[in-house]
Amino acid sequence: MTRRSFTLLLSFLLVAITLSAHGDKKHVIGTIEKLNSGSVTVKTRDGKSVQVKLVPSTVYVARVATADKPATLSDLAVGENVVIHATPKGDDLEADEVRFSTSGASGSASSKPQQ
Repeated sequence: MTRRSFTLLLSFLLVAITLSAHGDKKHVIGTIEKLNSGSVTVKTRDGKSVQVKLVPSTVYVARVATADKPATLSDLAVGENVVIHATPKGDDLEADEVRFSTSGASGSASSKPQQ
């Protein structure tokens, strides 16, 4: 009986840890609608536009073929699909990580971030 109780308690503990792994992080998934050096606006799957601040500590990761590669803000373009892991700061979201897939035609120069 004690072994069963311990196993059940351990199972609940593991589930609780897994559920709290992301803490207060938010995920913004969609297509880049607007982009500049200070923020990105993403059109989500439900049609909403969400603005996320880009901060100096934001990490950019590009999916190239089947591998993740370090990237920079200048690698992003309007129209690309992104997954952004962000931290709420008051009414704003600040990007911790921006993940995106690159394509052969990632957009024209006019769709690159404005400095």
